[in-house]
Amino acid sequence: MSTNDNELRVGMVGYAFMGAAHSQAWRTVNRVFDLPARARMALICGRDAGKVAEAADRLGWDEHTTDWRELVSRPDIDVVDICTPGDSHAEIALAALAAGKHVLCEKPLANTVAEAQEMAAAAAVARAGGARSMCGFNYRRVPAVALMRQLVAEGRLGEIRHVRATYLQDWIVDPQFPLVWRLRKEVSGSGALGDIGAHIIDLTQYVTGQQITGVSAVTETFVKERPLPSESSGLAAQTDGGSAATGPVTVDDAAIFVARLNGGALATYEATRFATGRKNALRVEINGSLGSVAFDLERLNELEYYDATRPTAEQGFSRILVTEGEHPYLSAWWPPGHIIGYEHSFTHQMRDFIEAVATGVDPSPSFAEALQVQLVLDAVVRSAELGSSWTAVEPALATATA
Repeated sequence: MSTNDNELRVGMVGYAFMGAAHSQAWRTVNRVFDLPARARMALICGRDAGKVAEAADRLGWDEHTTDWRELVSRPDIDVVDICTPGDSHAEIALAALAAGKHVLCEKPLANTVAEAQEMAAAAAVARAGGARSMCGFNYRRVPAVALMRQLVAEGRLGEIRHVRATYLQDWIVDPQFPLVWRLRKEVSGSGALGDIGAHIIDLTQYVTGQQITGVSAVTETFVKERPLPSESSGLAAQTDGGSAATGPVTVDDAAIFVARLNGGALATYEATRFATGRKNALRVEINGSLGSVAFDLERLNELEYYDATRPTAEQGFSRILVTEGEHPYLSAWWPPGHIIGYEHSFTHQMRDFIEAVATGVDPSPSFAEALQVQLVLDAVVRSAELGSSWTAVEPALATATA
């Protein structure tokens, strides 16, 4: 921590979609939760001097810079928050860990297994010196998801037999949507698979406590050429109307796979950005020998729960409104029935990260856990390349999981 032992000075790299979400969480977390340390939004970094200055003012950061190396090297920065595209995650995280900083890195952890292995190994070394690290799978922090995990852990569903997960979006259905960085493998690593498929891989493994051991997959790129954007951007990019130039899409538009989990469950996964009409439709259902539970992100405050141990005449899916004070995270928010939203998952993420760092506990998901998700993504790619052949998920290196 900084010279003030109750303050964590945060430096964040990136200021677009995820940067804005993380900024709101850093601004809010200490105003909602009583924590052993206070986050200070000290420094934000971006490549464009004018835009990062504007972002600093709008999002609430004390200072701004265009050099992430300056941010990492500053002795008064305690936490490095990485909200950049995947091609820079490894370089920034490795430098930050080597400098003894705590690191929060957006998902997926890296663009390749090799990068993720190096990051996990570096995190294990840095941990011995007191530096903590975490990967930002924010959907773990939705109260309904945390309750879902609790029900499974308590044995309320019995033996887990089926896992069913989909993440459906439609923001690139239009073939005239431009070739943004998320559609270029050299920047993003993969398409729908890594961007949104990583979320449901992590979420289902987190909820069930089981890991994916093997997959059979197919992937598809439906639109293989797209207009070049007028500027590098994300989900709301514009094309240059005066240019007919196009470029190749080098990532998947959709990925579908079946999987086995190490507890015996069978699983199906679908991640696509071509589900016309679906904006951000993440759904997970778990079926067990004693019951079932389902979560739908578009009904974020609810769980569907089926208790097969009840008398037959009373059985049926029930709706749990996850807004009670005894539900995960919710004692800090509003009276029962007053719902929360997407942005709260990031506030909860920062709450858990600050608490872990301040008390010397390893936060979760660790870089080692994020590496395991990367290994699943890699197995999906390899299976699809081999005509959907059954492909084992490679084990993590011992140096990365120590």
